[in-house]
Amino acid sequence: MPSSRKPFPIHIVVFLAPAVIIYTLFMIYPLLDSLRLSLNTVDPATGNEVYAGLQNYQRLFTDALWQPRILGALRNNFVFFAIHMLVQNPLALILATLLSSRFIRGRTVYRTLIFTPSVLSIVLIAFIWRLILSPIFGKALFAPLGITLPPLLGEPATALPTLGLVSVWQWVGVPMMLFLAALIGIPDELIEAARVDGATGWGVFWRIKLPLILPTVGIVGVLTFVGNFNAFDLIYTSQTALANPAFSTDLLGTLFYRTFFGFQLQLGSPTMGATVAGVMFMIILIGVMIYMFTWQRRLLRNTVEL
Repeated sequence: MPSSRKPFPIHIVVFLAPAVIIYTLFMIYPLLDSLRLSLNTVDPATGNEVYAGLQNYQRLFTDALWQPRILGALRNNFVFFAIHMLVQNPLALILATLLSSRFIRGRTVYRTLIFTPSVLSIVLIAFIWRLILSPIFGKALFAPLGITLPPLLGEPATALPTLGLVSVWQWVGVPMMLFLAALIGIPDELIEAARVDGATGWGVFWRIKLPLILPTVGIVGVLTFVGNFNAFDLIYTSQTALANPAFSTDLLGTLFYRTFFGFQLQLGSPTMGATVAGVMFMIILIGVMIYMFTWQRRLLRNTVEL
């Protein structure tokens, strides 16, 4: 009697194995090893790693030397994230709505121009904006226009918001394209039917377009959250986090970098750097879980009801 069991789909393993192996080697293993390292400390007598449990995490949030740095980096990270959520994403939605209209000429040109900064080198972006905002070059650049720029990158109160807006300028094209793809996918029949019923442009957007792109809104929100709590390159290449004595632009990413690699002698320690990375991982994990069990579950429930 022939067996009724289906043959094992070996072809799936063949296709998935390279990606799984590479992802495990370069993502999963470093993450797990970093968490392991955060639970150890270095014995000053022998120089060997010794298991310390949660001692490093306790030290991070209670030690007089560490507490101001980690709390300051956390605060700055939330401010950086808020700038992107409240400025970048609404602006991206507005731009996507405008550029999805068939009545605007040159839509392709505008899309390309807005998206172009997203593919430029971050080092180049940081260098250009440092020149534009510098007291010397910036003064000469804006003097013919009668504009005098304050030292935006040199003041603790303005350095972080300024870099946040530079980051918004660079990355606004990414959520714009995601929103644009969702808006273009809305059937024209729905919009035409609403207009026949007397709906205004705002009514069409608020009652038809926005509800239909809510899944994309959620994806953009969680991507913004993950990206901002991993932010490092723009802040570091601008060098204000290390040069500013008030650490006004210090994020978790820059704190981790200089701690792990010992660029700040009082705080330099691979185990404490791994502890900072563990805090970053937990924050991102909690944020993604909140998205999955609230926003995503609600959307799925509404879809099933429809």
